[in-house]
Amino acid sequence: MPKNNCLITGGLGFIGSTLAKQLIKFKDISNCVLVDNFSGYINPLRRSFFDFRQERFNSFSKIKNNKLIIKKCKFERANCADFKSIYNIIEKYKPKYIFHTAAVPVARVQNPNISEFREGSIDTTINLLDCIDLLQKKNKFKLERFLYFSSSMIYGDFKKKKVSEKDETNPKDIYGTMKLAGEIIVKGLSKCNSIPYTIIRPSAVYGPTDMNERVTQYLIMRAIQGEKLVVHGKNEKLDFTFIEDLASGCIKAARSPKGKNETFNITFGKARKILDFAKIISKNFPKSKLEVVERDNTRPKRGTLSTTKARKLLGFKPKIKLEQGTQQYINFYKKFLKNN
Repeated sequence: MPKNNCLITGGLGFIGSTLAKQLIKFKDISNCVLVDNFSGYINPLRRSFFDFRQERFNSFSKIKNNKLIIKKCKFERANCADFKSIYNIIEKYKPKYIFHTAAVPVARVQNPNISEFREGSIDTTINLLDCIDLLQKKNKFKLERFLYFSSSMIYGDFKKKKVSEKDETNPKDIYGTMKLAGEIIVKGLSKCNSIPYTIIRPSAVYGPTDMNERVTQYLIMRAIQGEKLVVHGKNEKLDFTFIEDLASGCIKAARSPKGKNETFNITFGKARKILDFAKIISKNFPKSKLEVVERDNTRPKRGTLSTTKARKLLGFKPKIKLEQGTQQYINFYKKFLKNN
């Protein structure tokens, strides 16, 4: 069976690299091209034992989980906002699938820069779709699916116990706003230029190799360093989604004809309290102390996302519960720190 190329933007990132690890197992689409600009979004002035993050590719290669990717995948260093670079890469590899994960990887960064969020979710998306359109019109290749990675932050405050893809989108921060704008661009340009697409809305993704200081990694890091685990809001909930489950769901969406021109919540499908997550961590670090403070009212009130559509159309079935996934995440850090 002939192999087809998959192109992953943000390929050295948390989601991109996990997608690659799963994709290379498929015989027909195991040729993965990882496009990345080798940049990071962690404040270099914040000192911690994760100082290796300053050299992204070097840190990537240190992680044992990524050895197979380095051996099996091709790497291209490029900024997806640079038209000429991306055009040449797509023309060179003629991918069957493009997974667009490149963007600012976390919703909350210090001193948020609107242009940085815009470039990640809007400028790069327009650029990719424009390149695809031009190359297809020249009969250079035919794209099977363009996958855009959005976010559950586009919903803003959750109005229901379970939020579905049909519910109102009303983001209340820069990140969610730009992700939603990216969705609109994907739908509009894909319709105009006959580009098959799928939009993915993840939530609170966590697991081994994540080093972007999301709330999950932040709390584990504090526990390892013997610091207090501070939780904002006693009843604050998130639909925690293990990274392997997300990657599996995304690949199902890409490969299924039923995923064409559709939007999916790809999450665990059952929210848990952030306090529950902190308690799971504290069992591994008995000396760590918990402190609950007032919730941050600038953040949207979130909860469970409905995965009914993904289950019915794609056969998506998340497997990893929070307790199991958190243990894997903690074990990864312990092992990594021991070997580095």
